[in-house]
Amino acid sequence: MATILDGSDPHVIAVAATALRAGELVAFPTETVYGLGADALNEQAVAQVFAVKNRPFFDPLIVHVPDAATAALYAVAIPPRAAALMEHFWPGPLTVVLPKHPRIPDIVTAGLDSVALRVPSHPVALALLQAVARPIAAPSANPFGYISPTTAAHVQDLLGEAIPLIVDGGPCAVGVESTVCAFLDDDAVILRPGGVTSEAIEAVIGPVQFSASDRADLRSPGTLPRHYSPHVNLQLTALGDPLPLPLSGERVGVLLFTEQRLTQGYVEVVMLSRDGNLTEAAPRLFAALRWLDCLGLDRVLVESVPEHGLGRAIMDRLRRAAARD
Repeated sequence: MATILDGSDPHVIAVAATALRAGELVAFPTETVYGLGADALNEQAVAQVFAVKNRPFFDPLIVHVPDAATAALYAVAIPPRAAALMEHFWPGPLTVVLPKHPRIPDIVTAGLDSVALRVPSHPVALALLQAVARPIAAPSANPFGYISPTTAAHVQDLLGEAIPLIVDGGPCAVGVESTVCAFLDDDAVILRPGGVTSEAIEAVIGPVQFSASDRADLRSPGTLPRHYSPHVNLQLTALGDPLPLPLSGERVGVLLFTEQRLTQGYVEVVMLSRDGNLTEAAPRLFAALRWLDCLGLDRVLVESVPEHGLGRAIMDRLRRAAARD
């Protein structure tokens, strides 16, 4: 079973950095979700990430670095608008996809000529990145396609048998993954909505495009049609519609973003916010889905939210979680 150590202890950071430099995997917190880290320059270590997560090799990884100056070592070009976003939102929940420098192994980028780079804002993540002095490839610390972990205990439940060390930094403050914005030609394209809203991005660099494809050319993780998925069937309600009543004998759970009066007859009701505050709701989303998934329910009804601001990222995750093969 993985050892969980307190990331506020400088000695723990040193131990985790040594493990990463030795080619071991270390789970650690970011402000978005917990990541499963490996030295991005060590192909064998990165291959372990794919094996532990059962992740397909066509799905590229995000490379975490401690600052923008370090990010520049792994991209052959940084367009001015990308640089403006990096200056404004880093450290923070924004990933920038740029033309890749050859020093990043192809296994990290799924053979693409681009690399996804991010500077996280979590103090434990930053301390670890500074201590290890290597770029860290770190997808979410969970089996591929399942709900992302937002606490060290989630990681232990999901991957504790397969990895040696989890650095505990408490619950993740943002709770949904980073926004991914690509700069591969003259356009800025959001491949995945996330913790930085499109409105905030446009306020800095002007209009951006959104990927027209669910697969987003697979330049970004988290863009497959089905992802972040619990085992229980999720049913998204139309925006503003009342909750449908359960069928006779049916065990139904409910996930709400606002307070509603008519919730009788459901096995479990989880309310993420009483008044639709999505900044309050987002850090609780994945933990709520995990809880509802363990109750043996027939289905879970999920209240939809308006798709602006953080609501775009939340609805993106919920649609992918509700998709069925």
